[in-house]
Parts: sequence; structure tokens; C-alpha cells
Amino acid sequence: MFENENLLAWAVYAIAALGCLLVWFRLTSWMWRYLREPLRVLVAVLLFSPTIVDPSKELFAPAIAVSALDILFKVGNNLWRAVADLALYGMIAFVAYLVFVAVRWPLERWWKNRRQTTLEPEEQSDPRTLREIMDDGDAEPDYLPNDRRGMRVEPRL
Repeated sequence: MFENENLLAWAVYAIAALGCLLVWFRLTSWMWRYLREPLRVLVAVLLFSPTIVDPSKELFAPAIAVSALDILFKVGNNLWRAVADLALYGMIAFVAYLVFVAVRWPLERWWKNRRQTTLEPEEQSDPRTLREIMDDGDAEPDYLPNDRRGMRVEPRL
């Protein structure tokens, strides 16, 4: 029976932690990208890293909760184990994040260069102004999209 209660408590905690993480995502959405993403990784590590509470029964609890309860109530000796687990999971998460950034950065540069090379011919199609086009007497200027050629636009009164 106790194992099911522990699973139920973990399920409730996981749902609450997911809600807190979503709120944190919303709070950091305005920040610069290279500050926002590490902060999100840090909060995810703080919320979702477990630590062992009772090695004989293999019971786990959230490391941040164990740390907070050991500091506030000065009971148990799990504080250093929880802090060590937080540091270990944090290091693993930040190494994974740095690998992700190292892979993403060249791909973004390649995508940006590819997009610029495809947009350049369209931007330089006709450098003349509208007045110059009208003075030359071009019947169909190049600046109109294909579906609007030949259509007449009249002002509404």
C-alpha cells in the first residue's frame, strides 16, 4: 500500500511541477534567448531532480523539497546528498544543453544564409520607384503580385 501512495504523491508532484515550469516559461518569455534558456534548464533541474530518502526502502523525493525541509526543520541528514544530486543533475543537464546549442548554432547560421540567398533576387527585381515606372509607361510593372496583374483598383467614396 505504501508504494502506491508514493507513486500517487510523485504523480501529484509531477503535475504541480509541470505547472510551475509552464509558469516559469511564461515569466521568462520576454528575456534574451541565451539568458532565458539556461534559466529554464536550471528551474527544470530544480523541480525534477529526485534524491534518495531511505536507501533501505528505495524511497525517492524531490531534491529541492528534501533540501528545503532539512534546512527549515533541521531534521535528518539528507541535505548534502540532495545538494550533491542537484549538482550532478544540473551538470548533466547543462552539458546536454551546451551540446544542443553547439549543434543548433551552425544549423541556424546555415538556415539564415540559405534564406538570405533565396530572398536577394526578389528584392533586387526592379530598383525603380513607382514614379519612375509610371513615367516610363510600363503597362505591367514588376512590383505587382501575379494574381493582381490586370486588375483595376478604384478608390471607394
